Amino acid sequence: MSGIASLAELRTRLANLPEGDDGAASAIAERQSRLTKPQGSLGRLEELVAWLGRWQGRETPRLDDVSVLVFAGNHGVVARGVSAYPVSVTAQMVANFERGGAAINQICKSVGASLRVVSLKLDAPTGDFTQQVAMSEAEFIEAVAAGYDAVPASADLVCLGEMGIGNTTAASALAASLLGGGGERWAGRGTGLDDEGMARKREAIDAGLALHRTHHQDPLAASMIFGGRELAAILGAALAARRYRVPVLLDGFVATAAAAPLARLNPSALDHAQVAHCSAEAGHRGLCAELGMRPILDLDMRLGEGSGAALSVSVLRAALACHLGMATFDEAGVDERG
Repeated sequence: MSGIASLAELRTRLANLPEGDDGAASAIAERQSRLTKPQGSLGRLEELVAWLGRWQGRETPRLDDVSVLVFAGNHGVVARGVSAYPVSVTAQMVANFERGGAAINQICKSVGASLRVVSLKLDAPTGDFTQQVAMSEAEFIEAVAAGYDAVPASADLVCLGEMGIGNTTAASALAASLLGGGGERWAGRGTGLDDEGMARKREAIDAGLALHRTHHQDPLAASMIFGGRELAAILGAALAARRYRVPVLLDGFVATAAAAPLARLNPSALDHAQVAHCSAEAGHRGLCAELGMRPILDLDMRLGEGSGAALSVSVLRAALACHLGMATFDEAGVDERG
C-alpha cells in the first residue's frame, strides 16, 4: 500500500527519490561502442536502451513484463459544454476496454503488453473547477494512492494512460496553472470540438484560473484544484514507479500534464520517464518543451487510452533487440574505424 495519507506525506516522498544505476548505463554505452555500426548511428535507440538499463538497474535490460495502466475518471467541468461527448462515454469506453474492443487492446496485443484499467468513482465526477476545487485533499490523496498501488513493483516497464471525458480541459487548466498562459495557449479540440465548443473550453479554463488565482501556485494544490482522479492517479503511479525504479512511458497531453507537478516540485522527479509520443492535441509540444522532455514518436495521434505509450513499446523492443543481438566488431571479424 502507498501509505500516503496527506499532501505533507506526498511532499516527503518527492523530496527523497532513488537514483538510477549509472554503472548499468555506462556498461550499456560501452557495449554500444563495440557493436558493428558507426558510433551513435542508432541515435535515440541507443539512448533508450541505456535509459532502460539505468532504471531497471541491469546491464542487460529486458522487456518481459510490460504493464499498461489506464486510469479512468469523470469531470464536473463537462457541464460547461467543453466536450463533444457526455460523461457517460467514460464508463462505456471502460466497458469496451474490458471487452477487448478498443484501440489500446489491439496495440497491447501487438507489442506484448498487459493491460489493466482502473476506474475511479465514475459515478461521482469531480467538482466543476470554474465553481469550486475539483477535489478535496482527501479525494486527491485517495486517487494518488490508487495510482501508486496499481504499479507492479516487478514490472520491467510501465505505460501510463487515461480515459475521461473532459480531461483535456482539466489538463489544459493544470498546465496553465503550472506554466502560465490561459485557455488560448493551452486549449485544444480534444474529442473533436467545434469552434463554439472551443470558445467554451477556453472560457472555462480562464474562469477557473481567475477563481483560484491565489490558491494554485503550489503544483500539488494545482493538481487538486484543476485535475481529475485519473490525473491524480497517474501522478501517484509515476511516483511509485520511481520508488520501485521502474521506467515509465507517459502517453500524450493528459498524462504528461498529470505528471508535470512532480517535475515542478523536483526537477529530477521524471528522470525515469519518457514521453511516448507528441500528441496532436494543442499544447502538448509546448508542455514537453517546458519539461525538457523529447517525445519518442510523433504520429499525429490524440486518442488517449495509453495508445501512444503502448505503441512506443515497439520502438523500445527494437532498440533492445539491436543492443542484445548485434555482433561486436571482434565477434563479426569486421575492421573497426582506423
